[in-house]
Amino acid sequence: MTRIYLSPPEVGPDERATLLEAFDSNWIAPAGPDIDAFEREVAERTGVEHAVALSSGTAALHLSLLLAGVEPGDEVLVPSFTFIASAAAATYVGARPVFVDCSPESWNLDPALAEEALLKGAARGRLPAAVITVDLYGETADYAALEALCVRFDVPLIEDSAEAVGSTHRGRAAGSFGAAGVFSFNGNKIITTSGGGMLVTANRGWAERARYLATQAREPFAHYEHVEVGYNYRLSNLLAALGRAQLRGLPSRMARRQQIDAAYREGLAGLPGISPMPRTAAGTPNYWLTCVLIDPATFGADREQVRLALEEADIESRPTWKPLHLQPAFSGIDLIGPGHCARIFERGLCLPTGSALTPADQARIIDIIGSQARA
Repeated sequence: MTRIYLSPPEVGPDERATLLEAFDSNWIAPAGPDIDAFEREVAERTGVEHAVALSSGTAALHLSLLLAGVEPGDEVLVPSFTFIASAAAATYVGARPVFVDCSPESWNLDPALAEEALLKGAARGRLPAAVITVDLYGETADYAALEALCVRFDVPLIEDSAEAVGSTHRGRAAGSFGAAGVFSFNGNKIITTSGGGMLVTANRGWAERARYLATQAREPFAHYEHVEVGYNYRLSNLLAALGRAQLRGLPSRMARRQQIDAAYREGLAGLPGISPMPRTAAGTPNYWLTCVLIDPATFGADREQVRLALEEADIESRPTWKPLHLQPAFSGIDLIGPGHCARIFERGLCLPTGSALTPADQARIIDIIGSQARA
């Protein structure tokens, strides 16, 4: 049998043709017409004016914090329940992440706890320099509350939509909230450029500054002139061509993953002790990954036993994100909140949700999960 991966890339004839067309045009270096077109198409889909194609979502986070004016010694509010890149970018600029718990109703940053952190910062005369939100597993955060909070305290909001290309919140596209949005096109995302990301913003000055910094801060001279130190963060034209083809296929990938999510919910509904990741009524996710919670006392096996049973059948699954306040890299940084994210991590499992997952393979996954239940 062929191994079933968690979220493998899905490419086909359109990607091949678009990539070869770019190759034959000889626009190989990190410049070319496909970059301009990819930026324009992502901006249009997101409903913002500007987009800057970059080498990764992490690079986009790093530049966003620089654009927001975050400096060494500052603090940045970050959800604890996310991938390390959300907090790592703060350390790149010399800032200190402040970890905030998630809401059990959405698994995303809890606005009430974010308000608590902002009030504490205001009381001691040291507000965070920025707030990073994360649209976890394609489910958008509560931007009605979070945007209002950031306006009230005059703190820039950076939307980490690395996992949420195509998602919406109250009719607005993920990535369009706050001062800047960030997308990832890593190989495991719903659309991919192999590796890559995008910074989107309504601020022309921010977009121009991001593009300048991402190209080694090169000045407009015939020779190489540098007034400041920049970064080698631009996406290549070849990868942008791949991204354009993937973007055209985004609606069909979202529709297929929604079907996969629904099939998991139906197929696992009769098993005691298994509950799916909550869905909010305020938005439409892109269904990047389907995640479940497994209560070992009721189900009869824990998350790790289920994962290993799937692995024995050559099926990849993965625990949900380990909270950042529990990561050794951030030892000593406490969590604001009661620890919902830690309890989710103890029981949470991400299931294979690739767009090309067949109904037969999904049925096999569900059967294996069911076989681990207490008889």
